[in-house]
Amino acid sequence: MKRRLSPLIALAAAAFLLTGCSSDPLADQYREGSSKGFIAGDGSVTEIALADRGEPIDFSGVTETGETVSSTDKLGEVLVVNFWYASCAPCRAEASDLQSINAQFENEGASFLGVNVRDQAPNALAFNETYSVTYPSVLDVDTGAMQLAFSGSIPPNAVPTTLVLDAEGRVAARILGQLTSPSILETLIRDTIAESPTETSSTE
Repeated sequence: MKRRLSPLIALAAAAFLLTGCSSDPLADQYREGSSKGFIAGDGSVTEIALADRGEPIDFSGVTETGETVSSTDKLGEVLVVNFWYASCAPCRAEASDLQSINAQFENEGASFLGVNVRDQAPNALAFNETYSVTYPSVLDVDTGAMQLAFSGSIPPNAVPTTLVLDAEGRVAARILGQLTSPSILETLIRDTIAESPTETSSTE
């Protein structure tokens, strides 16, 4: 049912999406309030077939500029969600590529949203200026609400992680770890944009 670029990660993702975060020890740590350190993924990519996607992700948060953003604002378009923080070396390494892809798909059916898991607004804004990042990021360090909202789909301690959500707000693809090949994310976004409304609605 799934196209696997990394069998182990693909199998793990299937467990997350079909059985929820109860099968994910990192998600368990998060729900228990564990303060264990963040881990880095290996760059593995998982695509999730239409029939296997879970429920739409329901989220809301406040960005580094004080604006409120929610999942309902993003319905009807593909949304790329990147979990990061400023002192994370892989996050810094992938920042320019993410911004470039964001600019490429602006007004083309996809938008980007960061989720900063450790920093307050000044650090996030300084990062944006350094790497010319123009898309917003929700500041999640105080509440962890965004990580919890996505914990059924990703290990919340894996940073960076990049998710592609379809037009209905469901996780369609995941890159666990640093984006090392921009063309892969570009393809994932294009494939998700290309899904017809008829095909998408038929899976409900």
